[in-house]
Amino acid sequence: MAALNTELVLEVATLLLYSLIAAALTVAGAAAELLSIQNFGAGELSVAVWAGVLGFVLLYAGLYGIGYQKLLARVI
Repeated sequence: MAALNTELVLEVATLLLYSLIAAALTVAGAAAELLSIQNFGAGELSVAVWAGVLGFVLLYAGLYGIGYQKLLARVI
């Protein structure tokens, strides 16, 4: 009975950790995209492109890499 509870707690902790990592990466990616738009509007094209690429990578990692491949695979 204790082994079942330990497995359940470990699985819930893993899901929570993946959820927090996916959320943090997604928020950071959205912030980088916003920074990119602001820099583009200010005429700082090199910073805008750099922030845009960084934002895309963070969004990809958060939504697809962790959220879809890791988190959703464990839930389903």
